[in-house]
Amino acid sequence: MPACPFESRHVARLGAGLLTGGLLWSMSLGSAYAQSDSLRTLDRQLSRYSQQRLPEKLFLHVDRPFYVSGEIMWFKVYAVDGVLHKPLTTSKVAYVELLDKEQKPVLQGKIALQNAAGQGTFVLPKSLASGTYTVRAYTNWMKNFPPEYYFHSTITVVNTFGSVTKATPDQTATGIDAQFFPEGGHLVKGLTSTVAFKINDQHNQGVAASGIIVDQRGQNVAQFSTLKFGLGSFSFTPTEAGATYSAIIQLPNRQTLTRKLPAVQEQGYVLHLAPTADGLTITVQTPTPAEAADDILLLGHARQQPFVAVMGRFRDNKAVFTINKKDLPEGIAHFTVFNAARKPLCERLYFTPPAQQLAIQASINKQEYAPREKVSLQLATAGPGAQPLAASASVAVYRLDSLSTASGASINSYLWLASDLKGHLENPDYYFSANSPEVAQAADNLMLTQGWSRFRWDEVQTAPRPAPTFYPETSGHWIQGKLTHRGTGQAAPGIPVYLASPSRQPRLYSSISQPDGRLQFDLRDYYGPKEIVVQTNTQVDSTYQVEIYSPFSTAFAPTRHTALQLPESLRPELAQRHLQAQVQTAYFKKFTNQYTLPQTDSLPFYGKPDERYLLDAYTRFKVMEEVMREYVPGVLVRIRKGQFHFQVIDHLNNVPMTDDPLVVLDGVPIFNTNKVIALDPLKIQKLDVITSRYFHGRQIHQGLVSYSTYKGDLGSYKLDAHALLQEYEGLQLQREFYAPRYDTPQAQQSRLPDFRNLLYWNPQVTTSAAATDLTFYTADLPGRYVVVVQGMAANGLAGSHRIFLQVKSAL
Repeated sequence: MPACPFESRHVARLGAGLLTGGLLWSMSLGSAYAQSDSLRTLDRQLSRYSQQRLPEKLFLHVDRPFYVSGEIMWFKVYAVDGVLHKPLTTSKVAYVELLDKEQKPVLQGKIALQNAAGQGTFVLPKSLASGTYTVRAYTNWMKNFPPEYYFHSTITVVNTFGSVTKATPDQTATGIDAQFFPEGGHLVKGLTSTVAFKINDQHNQGVAASGIIVDQRGQNVAQFSTLKFGLGSFSFTPTEAGATYSAIIQLPNRQTLTRKLPAVQEQGYVLHLAPTADGLTITVQTPTPAEAADDILLLGHARQQPFVAVMGRFRDNKAVFTINKKDLPEGIAHFTVFNAARKPLCERLYFTPPAQQLAIQASINKQEYAPREKVSLQLATAGPGAQPLAASASVAVYRLDSLSTASGASINSYLWLASDLKGHLENPDYYFSANSPEVAQAADNLMLTQGWSRFRWDEVQTAPRPAPTFYPETSGHWIQGKLTHRGTGQAAPGIPVYLASPSRQPRLYSSISQPDGRLQFDLRDYYGPKEIVVQTNTQVDSTYQVEIYSPFSTAFAPTRHTALQLPESLRPELAQRHLQAQVQTAYFKKFTNQYTLPQTDSLPFYGKPDERYLLDAYTRFKVMEEVMREYVPGVLVRIRKGQFHFQVIDHLNNVPMTDDPLVVLDGVPIFNTNKVIALDPLKIQKLDVITSRYFHGRQIHQGLVSYSTYKGDLGSYKLDAHALLQEYEGLQLQREFYAPRYDTPQAQQSRLPDFRNLLYWNPQVTTSAAATDLTFYTADLPGRYVVVVQGMAANGLAGSHRIFLQVKSAL
């Protein structure tokens, strides 16, 4: 992966005025070099690690949060680098999956990425069970990192042919989860710590609660209460090592829940971060006497880019660091403290909202519409100073009801916040809503409870660093597999392997197996479900076996989904959504399977042939040997030891080449010329010949002979028994979004019912200096509709916007 530069304000600052007060001995670079150089190299190691492991991020704009089985889910993929959040064009394929509550994929798709964006659809099967499903997306490169790093979002699907309503919600404490997190990671005897906590229900939603902390004798030593989304924090000084401290939690239904706090250590380190008017003060404490305490390093980084590295020494068992506000990067900053042995002691996260975002202005020509009325939507995007800024955007318009109250993630809050935190985030947009003390405290509680690192420090410090397992697909989709010996199962290295998909536009790919048997075929323009044929040259050795791998990740982030139970009050809404879905299926299903065909190369894989023979232009022979001898003078037919062989005449030297050429039928190699001679010539439409040495990957062939059948289906040819024949889904074809237009009186008066829930979906909106005009029509259903716009500019500024419109029944 290429190195990704970062702005000058992210350059590491060593010493230089960042240490304050008599509690910390300021150490200059020169005086501390001999004993601290190995610590100070950590920031450089992290920079090199980031250059070699440049993170990618994906964001999916999913058209809506709630579906009925049988409907279509539409989405757009935005691809960015994980450091500056600018569009990243490195990967050309995104993998998107829909997972059920057991983490099993129920739908999977390979989405082509062009100019750092792509689009796709999932048809939700009518048999799909009701429940909450996880949408996740990643690239091949992202599989090198923990699965928590993939894009994750949730949708709700209801199968309206079954019952999902429940008379009364469960009021017990069953399913309530409470966790406690000491700031910096540890509780240490005699040292005051800030302890954060989160209390969630079985649906991963925060629960408002309060409680007390008691020691093992039952004495109250601290009190706490949630602030927002079930999150909160309190201060606490444990007095006994090994003692058991417990939290007694009072839930809203007056039930109580008891949870133990983490164990108290006799020795260790406690970190505390406190915002100030000028920046941050970070205090590290230890009960170890100062003369015995190690030197420590405070390393700060954001998105794997170091921005501060400061050496410190304890005095009075305490070290204090001051970080200037102007040195703080936007987004989530990680502060890690290391001892002299380069071991991380404690870590703390801090969030700074980005100062700028893509400003999206969306306006409609009026607020209320009649059914089947035209809506004019104007979009404009701007950057700092309200200057017009071109952007790539996506737009969804859907009906709001009691089932669709939840809003999907916004691109800005995901990239700057949710993508760098572990686990589910409830309403991440809240932390961008206002510059207020309450929002800042809520964000800090979030940092204390859900912070994590995408890497392990031992990986950063390892040298030489092992090569990544997965590489970015920079040109198209890769089909990967392994070649082994059939009898022993051992890897077979250095063997040419061929992959083809029979068609009227021949495509052939080759790979030479690696020392461990791995195979990789670089496919371009491979769309939709096709049958692939993978084989070795069985004339040389027929003892090999090929296995093709699935490109989808087998690693999963922990999730917590429970059975979907909707309140009985939603039954009328469910009945209406059921009717809508059935009406749309009955009258408009034929419009939902229209696709935009990709622009692909119409030439065969070998380009323009030197010679082409259209066999219908000649008298038809019933034997292929006669066809070759009579009509194809550029290819000589020879028989040696009872076996047929071809020799292509080199047009440059006008002499026959010595070895057999590469022979293919509809793109599939045929290594036994006897089988070529046995082909039925009446099923062959044309014959192409390359009359010079032909280079295919790392293989050199003495010419090429390509036969094409009328249907591209191999005719009556029987594949070799050792060949692997397998169905394989290529890149997803782009489904066209259909919506009726009522721009004529006849269309307005059509008796076909229009019960669309999704009025409009456009993943390919491009804004410019002038306002962009979009139009769509309302349906027959009255109600409130939301227009959701997500967008990103080339400079990395991202933004989202929501406006509403009302459709009223015709009088």
